[in-house]
Amino acid sequence: MINKNNQVLSFAALTGIALLGASAMVQAATLDEVKDRGQVRCGVSDGLAGFSSPDSKGKWQGIDVEVCKAVAAAVLDDQNKVAFAPLTAKERFTALQSGEVDVLSRNTTWTASRDNSMGLNFAGVNFYDGQGFLVKKSLGVSSARELDGASICVNSGTTTELNLADYFRAQDMQYKAVAFDEMSQTAQGFDSGRCDALTSDSSQLAALRLQLKEPDSAVILPERISKEPLGPVVAQGDDQWFDVVKWTLFAMLDAEELGVTSSNVDDMRDNPPNPNVARLLGKDGNYGEQMGLSNAWAYNIIKQVGNYGEVYDRTVGKDSPLDIPRGINALWNNGGIQYAPPIR
Repeated sequence: MINKNNQVLSFAALTGIALLGASAMVQAATLDEVKDRGQVRCGVSDGLAGFSSPDSKGKWQGIDVEVCKAVAAAVLDDQNKVAFAPLTAKERFTALQSGEVDVLSRNTTWTASRDNSMGLNFAGVNFYDGQGFLVKKSLGVSSARELDGASICVNSGTTTELNLADYFRAQDMQYKAVAFDEMSQTAQGFDSGRCDALTSDSSQLAALRLQLKEPDSAVILPERISKEPLGPVVAQGDDQWFDVVKWTLFAMLDAEELGVTSSNVDDMRDNPPNPNVARLLGKDGNYGEQMGLSNAWAYNIIKQVGNYGEVYDRTVGKDSPLDIPRGINALWNNGGIQYAPPIR
């Protein structure tokens, strides 16, 4: 439900709703509903620095939040027309399947089972990640292979639990899982000494480490035990809305590759340096109209939110407290694997 005063959705009304089967997925025209409502309802995490968390004034920030703002800019010409719903890992899919949120942008891993049997469509990857381990330096280990017999704090209802079991089984090691429903509880459990290590996506570990009473007392081990492509998700049954969310992310990636930024986008639109920029910014073709949007859809995204590189740097990258190197999240032509289809 939406509290229009602070634009935060409560999940309490969803507790009695069962998961919906694929045959019952939303079939309505979500784009029209969003336009009529004048607001995008976006499911985010219940607090993960760099990805989605409220600041001291209650304003949501993070790389996942920026995806939601970009969708609002593309559809409603205003990045601020978003209602954020903080969701736990167990709640997130029910909220999307039931239609309580229009899009889920919540550090969610793209997997075969989620894509094929839960009535979900992943609209791309806004952060490539991998699962790792956070340990106290006092434990005296430098590798995950030294964790035989350790107790591991883990967030329940996630692929993290499954990856943890797979890894220890493959390494012929034993462990004791200490599971929590919410990531904040998981971090508190680790900080209070209830477990020897905490496992999660490496980006989450970087954020959680900063929240410890003594951040310098812990270290992230070097191993990555999984592939974690994280990205926005929509319910199956509405291809138009799927396209809108997908191409919102693609527009930010293409803009970075073409050198279009929030500061130069006006000049680029007035004097496109090449046909690719002209198509991206609506000066050539009707690519926005093909999705039911204005032809200024990508211009609005870049002007108000920025290109992918700008968003990355200020939320999780070099201009943020996390300072996570681009690595594989760099563009394909700059040593990474981020890549978007062309707009043409």
